[in-house]
Amino acid sequence: MLELEKALETVLASIPAPKSETIPLADAHRRVTTVKVVAATDLPPFDNSSMDGYAVRSKDVASASAQKPVSLTLAGRIAAGENFRGTLSAGQCIRIFTGSPLPAGADAVVMQEDTRTDADRPHDIQFLDSARPWENIRFHGEDVKRGAVVVHAGDFLGPVQLGLLAACGTGRISVACRPSVALLATGSELRDAGSELAPGQIYESNRAALAPLIAVAGGLPKIFPIVPDDADSTRTALLHALADCDVVVTCGGVSVGEMDFVKRAFEELGGHLQFWKVAIRPGKPFVFGHHREKFLFGLPGNPVSAFVTFLLLARPALLRWQGAAHVGLPASTGILAEPFSNPGERRHFMRASVDGGGKVHSAGAQAAHILSSLALANGLIDVPPKTTLPIGATVQVLRWEQ
Repeated sequence: MLELEKALETVLASIPAPKSETIPLADAHRRVTTVKVVAATDLPPFDNSSMDGYAVRSKDVASASAQKPVSLTLAGRIAAGENFRGTLSAGQCIRIFTGSPLPAGADAVVMQEDTRTDADRPHDIQFLDSARPWENIRFHGEDVKRGAVVVHAGDFLGPVQLGLLAACGTGRISVACRPSVALLATGSELRDAGSELAPGQIYESNRAALAPLIAVAGGLPKIFPIVPDDADSTRTALLHALADCDVVVTCGGVSVGEMDFVKRAFEELGGHLQFWKVAIRPGKPFVFGHHREKFLFGLPGNPVSAFVTFLLLARPALLRWQGAAHVGLPASTGILAEPFSNPGERRHFMRASVDGGGKVHSAGAQAAHILSSLALANGLIDVPPKTTLPIGATVQVLRWEQ
């Protein structure tokens, strides 16, 4: 039985280098970059105003106040997207708007709230306050210099990264190809939600929970029909899944019972099992193997076990497939509002609920089949064997939502 870190090391070492494709930036949300991207332009590309107001020479309004306004002559108007071709002279000002280029000769912008106009003298602007040199000005290149690295290879592209790339002129970007992921559930007792249940049957839930996790991790989930507990059906389902997808994720059928056929079927198809037990709770019976260039992740059938083992072992593999620099779960710090106790021999990833103040509570019953407490949780606490974490302890909370 492997320790979690050794199991994860084995998984990640087996994943091939990412393949790349170039796509429009508009399609790149939650994709992983394969090359560093440098800015094609300075940002901002020119000195510009951060306010609606008037561009001035700061020394022309140095003595301005509400009691003793300074009058300047309006010499022009620059809207965003326009350019002033002349040079601002002494005693002049230019109407300017947020984002408008700063005209030559100006070294400050006075916001319009500090000015006064007279309808009878529209070209005579009264300034009611002074301005320091370079006040209310955004400088050329102060955000990003042309040629600076904007994103690195292995970065995940979220909304902020996409906005920065667009601002720097990037229209297309090289990203990793996403793995296609077959999702199978095994069990003769399982039925699809919405169908009628006979005595002894239950609704299958793992595929519904895992498909969104696969998609969030960048995979392309493909849900396969439920597989009954017999050797031929299991072998046939695995054969089709391996033919169609890069990665196969199964739920159930990986323990040592008479009706657990996944490991045997995979080996009969020519697959190689690298390990099948991990020293964690929930989720000890976990299978990892490869079939040529394809991979199998055999998760336990209990819904919480399937969820947790996917997060800890399959999710990092999907991210590594795409060359992601960071493959671990996002984490936050919390303070225990109650003790978390693990009397067992294996690390226990316990379901927890973190409130807005950072206090961590148990989400409820911790048995592997209790899905309701997982629904109440928003994180996992890694509790070592034979350990009780006391009230007030600072802990890392592993998250699955980003």
